[in-house]
Amino acid sequence: MRKGTLYVFTGPSGAGKGTLLGRLREQDDRLYYSISATTRAPRPGETDGVQYYFLTREDFEQRIAQNAFLEHARYVDNYYGTLEAPVNQKLDEGYDVILEIEVQGAMQVHKKRPDAVMVFIAPPSFEELAARLRGRGTEDEEKVMKRLETAKEELKHQDEFDYVVINDEIDRAVEELKGILAARRA
Repeated sequence: MRKGTLYVFTGPSGAGKGTLLGRLREQDDRLYYSISATTRAPRPGETDGVQYYFLTREDFEQRIAQNAFLEHARYVDNYYGTLEAPVNQKLDEGYDVILEIEVQGAMQVHKKRPDAVMVFIAPPSFEELAARLRGRGTEDEEKVMKRLETAKEELKHQDEFDYVVINDEIDRAVEELKGILAARRA
């Protein structure tokens, strides 16, 4: 049986990673979406073990000490991380595993797993990114500004990735992602 490929998808908050990957997953049953752990509070409609594993700060820090994460990062005052064991299990089962993580975590994975395929999802412009973040209506202006400051730094790293996909039009961007998967599987 073919071992799966590890794909790391990143980009600034509001670039549309979740939307694109949701569409991709609907069209490809060989993909396993890795669920990240976080210390942030669930947003309306989010369920523990579905969108994220919601952990306390103490539990998260204990798992860091046990080296249980493939990557972990602090982002906008919360921890996020990928537990390594479930990822390895799915790769061994032949699934291609998708990590949707922050840039800081993506760089950690790249160091630990140089075989990972690194994909950066970029917004069409910084102005569009700001409009998307404000349009969500899930955070106050102070948090939006923090995310935009972080995004400026993250966008500087896009040339360090194997692929950069600009999410200007959802269907086109999904087709581009499908092409990346097809090329890697060939």
